[in-house]
Amino acid sequence: MEKLLCGVDLGGTKLAVGLVDQEGGMLDKAVTYDHVDKDEDSVVKLIAESIRTMLINNHLTESALEGIGVGVAGHINYRKGMVITTSNLRGFRNYPFREKLQAYFDVPVVMDNDANAQTYGTFRFGAGRGYNDMIFMTLSTGIGIGIIIDGKLYRGFTGTAGELGHTIVEPGSSMRCTCGNYGCLMALAGGIALPELYEKTVKKGIKSTYAVRKDFDYQSVDGKILKEGLKKGDPATVAVVKEMARYTGIGIYNIFQIFNPPLILLGGGLLELGDLYFNEIRKTFYDLVKEMLFDPIEIKISRLGPDSGLLGAAALILERS
Repeated sequence: MEKLLCGVDLGGTKLAVGLVDQEGGMLDKAVTYDHVDKDEDSVVKLIAESIRTMLINNHLTESALEGIGVGVAGHINYRKGMVITTSNLRGFRNYPFREKLQAYFDVPVVMDNDANAQTYGTFRFGAGRGYNDMIFMTLSTGIGIGIIIDGKLYRGFTGTAGELGHTIVEPGSSMRCTCGNYGCLMALAGGIALPELYEKTVKKGIKSTYAVRKDFDYQSVDGKILKEGLKKGDPATVAVVKEMARYTGIGIYNIFQIFNPPLILLGGGLLELGDLYFNEIRKTFYDLVKEMLFDPIEIKISRLGPDSGLLGAAALILERS
C-alpha cells in the first residue's frame, strides 16, 4: 500500500491539515483558526498536535506517511526551510520553521511558500498534468506565481522567485504595498487593497450603493462584498473589479514576456468574482500582446478546488521523491 501524504496549509486566517493519497485524493482534513494570535513556536506545536490527532482519528501511525508538506504564505528560503518574512502572520521573521516542525516527527518535513505549493499541486493533480512548463498565479489577499520549468519548481537563488505581487506596475501610484514600495501589483490588484481601492473609486464620483450610508466603513470591503456588489450592479464595485482585472492582465502580459509559457493557470479567492473579472483579465492580456503571440497560450482557471493549498502542500513531498 502506498504511503499517504500529509499537507499543511498555513495562512493568515486559516490553518488546514489534511491526509492525501498519492493521486491527490483527500482522505481527511481539519481546519482551525486558533493559530492567529499564537507565537511562532505555539503555531508549530498546534500543527504537530493537529497532525497527530488526525492520524489517531484515522487509526494510523506516523509510519503511514511518506512525509509532511507545508505551504506558508510568505517569503521562504526553501533550502534552509526558513520563513524569511510574511505579511499574513505575526512574527515568523527568519524563523527556522522546517527544523522546528521536524523536531516533532521522524518522517521528512518539506516546506515552501503557498504559491509554489499550489503550483505543484496543480501540476501533479490538476489542470497542469501533461505539461512540462507552466505558471500558476494565485489571486487572493496577495498575488504570487509558481513556476514549473521542465517538470520542476523554479525557486530562484534564495527561494523567493515568483513574487509577482511585488513587481511595480504603476510607479507613480499612491497605493502603498506591504513591502513599503508604491505601485506594486499586489497593492493595485490584490485583496489586501480592496478597502482603499473602493474608497478611491467612490471619491472619484462613481456611485456606490454601499457608501451612501454615513456610517459606511470602507475597511469592511472584501471579496464577499464585491461579489454581492456585482450581483446588484453596483457601479463602484464594477469599476473596482475591472481595474483590478486590468492590472492583473498587465501582470500576465509581463509573465508572458519573461517565460513564454504554454499555460497560465489562475487560482485563489478573487476568481470567485466571476466572468467579468476573468474576461477583463484575458482582454487586457490580448490587447497588450497583439502580434507578439506566435504560438497559442492557454489562460485558464485552475479547477483544483477550495483545497488547492492543502493538496499543493501535500504534493511537495512528491517533488522531493
